[in-house]
Amino acid sequence: MTTSQQILNQLSELADATIAEHSSRFFKSGVGEYGEGDKFWGIRVPALRQIAKQNVATPLDEIVTLLYHDHHETRLLAVFMLVQIYEKNKKSPDIQQQVFDLYLQHSKQFNNWDLVDSSAHKICGPQLFNQQIDKQDRSILYTYAKSDNLWQRRIAMMTTYYFIKRDDYQDAFALAKILLNDQHDLIHKIVGWMLREVGNRNLMAEREFLNQHYQDMPRTMLRYAIEKFEKPLRQQYLKGLI
Repeated sequence: MTTSQQILNQLSELADATIAEHSSRFFKSGVGEYGEGDKFWGIRVPALRQIAKQNVATPLDEIVTLLYHDHHETRLLAVFMLVQIYEKNKKSPDIQQQVFDLYLQHSKQFNNWDLVDSSAHKICGPQLFNQQIDKQDRSILYTYAKSDNLWQRRIAMMTTYYFIKRDDYQDAFALAKILLNDQHDLIHKIVGWMLREVGNRNLMAEREFLNQHYQDMPRTMLRYAIEKFEKPLRQQYLKGLI
């Protein structure tokens, strides 16, 4: 059994000050930025994924300890480990439920876009979809979409990526509508991205939603949503000519 302290020792040995400085800027850890105060070891993602594979037997309570560590890469490693446990236990629904419950319980610790984008659609997505539950039972996503916490709002939208890839668009559209007037750029981007993903599978469905709402969208959200449209159509949306 691997402990969180053993893993922290392993991470500290891989620390690189130059990479850490770059990561600090990239993940906006300055005063007033969305990642304010975050600390970095300076460890690349492939190395973190390798450590996750090496420590597959780490107990969930030790992973939770890592999830509350003040270094960004430690929390990201915890995310990779949770996803790994979830995906390796497809025949153990009790374990998957335990990971899902843990995710919701500690959702505010998934506190940067890479932590959310590496996990929400891989844990919350299949858990909510595969149970064959109705939209009312997906109400946690709507609670998160209305949360004051930026990361819970992003979790809500990112979760729908799993649904979208299975041609289930209703929650993506409903949550996008809730988040239409969100003030944060990271929400504008995730909503636009998910709408684009709908369009990759069903362009008519995306355009029907856009035609109703594009004039009320933040510019960044719209640009992300129409990024793969042919240029003339893209210009029509940008100029409000639809």
